[in-house]
Amino acid sequence: MSSLRNLVPLSLLEELVALAMSKGGDFADVYLERSQLNSIALEEHKIRTASHSSSLGVGVRVMAGTEVGYAYSDDLEPKALRETALVAAAIAHTGGRTEPVSMKTIALPSRYPVVPVPDAVPPREKVALLMRGEVAARAHDSRVTQVMGSFVDLTKEILMATSSGELAEDAQVMCRLNFTVIAMDAQGDRRMGFAGGGGRVPFAHYAHELTPEAAAHEAARMALAQLGAHSAPAGPQTVVLAPGWSGILLHEAVGHGLEADFIRKKTSLYAGQLGQRVASDLVTVIDNATLPHRRGSLNVDDEAVLGQEKVLIENGILKGYMVDRLSARVMGLASTGSGRRESYQHAPLPRMTNTYMAPGKHDPKEILASVKRGLYCAAFGGGQVDISNGNFVFEVREGYLIEDGKLTAPVKNATLVGVGPEALKNVSMVGSDWALDPGIGTCGKDGQSVPVGVGMPTVRLDGITVGGTHVR
Repeated sequence: MSSLRNLVPLSLLEELVALAMSKGGDFADVYLERSQLNSIALEEHKIRTASHSSSLGVGVRVMAGTEVGYAYSDDLEPKALRETALVAAAIAHTGGRTEPVSMKTIALPSRYPVVPVPDAVPPREKVALLMRGEVAARAHDSRVTQVMGSFVDLTKEILMATSSGELAEDAQVMCRLNFTVIAMDAQGDRRMGFAGGGGRVPFAHYAHELTPEAAAHEAARMALAQLGAHSAPAGPQTVVLAPGWSGILLHEAVGHGLEADFIRKKTSLYAGQLGQRVASDLVTVIDNATLPHRRGSLNVDDEAVLGQEKVLIENGILKGYMVDRLSARVMGLASTGSGRRESYQHAPLPRMTNTYMAPGKHDPKEILASVKRGLYCAAFGGGQVDISNGNFVFEVREGYLIEDGKLTAPVKNATLVGVGPEALKNVSMVGSDWALDPGIGTCGKDGQSVPVGVGMPTVRLDGITVGGTHVR
């Protein structure tokens, strides 16, 4: 596969940046992307769909104050790219430089080397994973009635040039294996379980770290555990969150409000709160792009800024935001390497990478034993949050009653309802069993989706409202 620098030579990149700045913009960048996406889906003993798609294009962005001009092209002919740069430049009107900008390559870390890239793995090997998982799920229990699986992999190369003179090139891969299992008991109760994962990992990840048998068994276990579930109790109560995927609550209820575009527009309730207490002193929240092979990790963001680890909340005190180049210029801050985009067709936005709560000192067994009556949330489904006030609603996909410090009956139709900062202030115990999710997160914002990671130890929350179907 030829280098992206052969497709768009350095001299042309420099010219495009100069053209983008020619009408007086404050900053410009050129983003070149080539990707290969493969997807295979299994249902009812058969491979139902298999697809491959390729994408190649260039996006050009110009900033003029708080305004952004953006244009893109999937035609890499020099004439088409020059026209694209001039379209983006039209956001500014004061006249600027037209001479080429001299580029200097910035050195990148290597946080997710993968050989071979997933696009080079034969499809039959990916199909074999799905078939093995289905056999394992059906063998798990006779009450398993339906198994669905999918394997998706993405191989992406990016090349960026900026008006500040940075030149950055990265290769980013992604794999994800998923199984959904439906189980039904003799009374006709049907429940669904879901499991899977991946990240910026080689295909060998599924031979050792996460086998299809392990993922399928977990999906079947979740479905079977919920058969005969009781109606969830409603009202304020103590809630215990399981480690790992429960971090999705943190991502939605808190993380989005700490993205700098919401801060500078003052649409986030965290605007103007730096240095103030926004959570219990047991709570430290980190966004970290530097973790090896994780789904949200980045060597470099989509604005040619190195991926970083940043502390957002430390011992309950708000310490910082996730900042992209535009917000950095407007707010007088440094970028935190948080500018991300779905593809060359999108302008970057400040986004999360791997967002998690740091571990505490409590034994998880001690946390559970401390609860007389409450709800244990083992897994979450969908959720919604209002950035302006922090109000959130989350579906509990797998939950159990806590009675006298022990897990008892499974519950159904439970939701968690609350306000992000208030929920964090109600954190009374934080476990030592910190864990990241298995690599399944995708975050949507302004019509763009990007891969993310979340994490959390076992956490006790007091006085959280549970939406259910009966009141205790």
